[in-house]
Order: sequence, then C-alpha cells, then structure tokens
Amino acid sequence: MDNILVLGGTGTTGRRIARRLKAAGRPVRTASRTGGDTHFDLNAPVTWAAALDGATAVYLVEPDLRPGVDRQARIPRLVADAVAAGVKRLVLLSAHGVGRADDTHPLKAAEQAVRDSGVEWTILQPDWFAQNFSESFWLPGVLTGTLALPTGDGRTPFVDAEDIAEVAAAALTEDRHGGQTYRLTGPRAIGFGEAAGLIAAATGRTVRHLDVDPDLFVDRMVAEGAPTGVARLLTGLLVDIRDGRGAEVSDGVERALGRPPRPFEDYVAEAAAAGRWS
Repeated sequence: MDNILVLGGTGTTGRRIARRLKAAGRPVRTASRTGGDTHFDLNAPVTWAAALDGATAVYLVEPDLRPGVDRQARIPRLVADAVAAGVKRLVLLSAHGVGRADDTHPLKAAEQAVRDSGVEWTILQPDWFAQNFSESFWLPGVLTGTLALPTGDGRTPFVDAEDIAEVAAAALTEDRHGGQTYRLTGPRAIGFGEAAGLIAAATGRTVRHLDVDPDLFVDRMVAEGAPTGVARLLTGLLVDIRDGRGAEVSDGVERALGRPPRPFEDYVAEAAAAGRWS
C-alpha cells in the first residue's frame, strides 16, 4: 500500500507505528488535533477530507469513550468517507472484550463499520498497555509510590505498545492480515502488585499496589476532572481484572508477527533505562 495515514499519530501507538513505517521507507503521514503532519479532529468532519486526500491505507482510533456520544457520526461516518476517497485498507485500534460486549460499547459501532466497509480490514483488540505505567494513567501512581487501583489480586496480560505498533504496521503494509481480528496480549498475566514490584526493582523506587473500593475510585477520578461516565467505564474495566475476567493470554501477536510477545520485564527494563520513571 502507498500513502499511509496514521490517525492519532502523536499518541502511544500512532507515533510508534509512524516511526516504524518511516524507518522502512514507507510514505506515511500522521494526523492529530495537535502536532501531527496533518490537522485532523474526529469531532470536526470539515478536517477529514484534507487528511484522507491521497491515502490508500488508514490506521483508525476512537479517542472518545464517553457514553452518549453519537458513535455513527464518528468512525462509521469516517470509514464511509475514507472508502469514498479511495482508501483500500483499514486497520482499527479497538480493545479487548468488544466482540462479546453489547451495542452500547463505545467501540462496537466502529468495529462493525470496518467489517462492513467493503475494503480490506484488520482489527486489533489489545489488552491494557504496559506503557500505562510509564506514559499514561498509572504513571502518577508510580511516581508517588502508590498504585491505588480497584484491581485486588486480579491479573492481566499487559501488552507492550511496541508489539501493537509492529502488528499495526504489518497490517497496514502486508496483504496477509486482511479480515483478521487480533487479540493482542503479553505472554503472561500478572497482577498489579507484581508489576509494581518489577518497576521498583528496576528503578530503586518504592512502588506498591493498594487495592481501593471501586466507588471511591470513581469519586477520585471525577474529582480529578474525568467525566462521570468515563470514570465509571474505566473503573468497570479495572473491576473486571479484580474479578478474574480478561486474564487469558492470546496468540494474536504470534499469529501476526511469527514471534512471541515481549515480556513485561523487557518493557520495564527498557522504560527504566530510558528514564521514564526518573
């Protein structure tokens, strides 16, 4: 495929995908609300045509998971516009569990639109990103020494964003991934206590996991500025970990890339060496 457009191109997965494609000599443009090669705002359809112009393959992300948002006006409409503009291949970043979720799930309509698009498609369903500990939600807790989360002793197979990006880059450029839905996980499920211990050992910091009541966690997120619906959605996903749901390891990375996924320990060593927790 020529002319690859990476939406969310400055985000956790998008910038890694773009870096890989550029290193391979592929023509790629990043698109985002700020900082990308092309201005793109999923909330502003007036920005879509310029971003899609000339693109033949597109990496899609849905950044807004708030309940009540008009889902048909976002990814499904964008998919239709992309196909009309000449896009031949779509790769969607979805999430674990969407397949068995009901129609209220924020990503359900996006997955269906991609499958019904009439062009080649691949759907990625990753588990929780390992990079949440170093670049996102859980970084403040690591830095303060306490990961206060409603996850109990539950375990999950954290997936390295580098693996997600490598699978996405392959799906955007290789024919053999068409019609595939890849559930992407790490090689084993671990608990937040073990994750905290591995980060502590690699950095010399004191890091511990503290289980908290889900309702108190929602209240804390709302107090910190999160919309109530988003706070409840994210808390529910964490409680799923507490309750033992989603601990299964998948072979998605190996099916897509022909190698096992990166261990969490490798991610921790790399992030510590890069000074992510300094």
